[in-house]
Amino acid sequence: MSKPLTEQQLLVGKRRKARHYAMQALYQWKMSGSSLNKIDTEFRTDNDFSKVDGEYFGELLHNVPSSCGTLDTMIESGLTDRTLDEINPVELALLRMSAYELQARLDVPYKVVINEAVSLGKKFGATDSHKFINAVLDKVAAQCRGPEVQAGEQ
Repeated sequence: MSKPLTEQQLLVGKRRKARHYAMQALYQWKMSGSSLNKIDTEFRTDNDFSKVDGEYFGELLHNVPSSCGTLDTMIESGLTDRTLDEINPVELALLRMSAYELQARLDVPYKVVINEAVSLGKKFGATDSHKFINAVLDKVAAQCRGPEVQAGEQ
């Protein structure tokens, strides 16, 4: 018989689901141009949000688009072999969402942000896109979270 999950474990699972849906919602926003409020309502209506950190989902969905200029600049600084325009929409949604978390959510360890993005890249991205996402986010993390990254390397 397994032990019941702790509050922290439950939160981790809810955040993982929030990122999953937020990435899909950001992709939909980019591709359809629908309003964020409409997309938010659709996702909350069409999916079981009982095991989702709905507040985190909403933060990502509404704050990433309003920060695209800053986030895209951060992402561009981590690119080596392509331009922002050459990034497919799934990868771009993941990179923007993760760059936002690296910049704005200092309560989430940078390794968690990168691992979650890589995991979603493996699930939704093109073959080997997770490697590209990892490489770019490593550079963005070093920019945003230099001391935390350096401490993690020691």
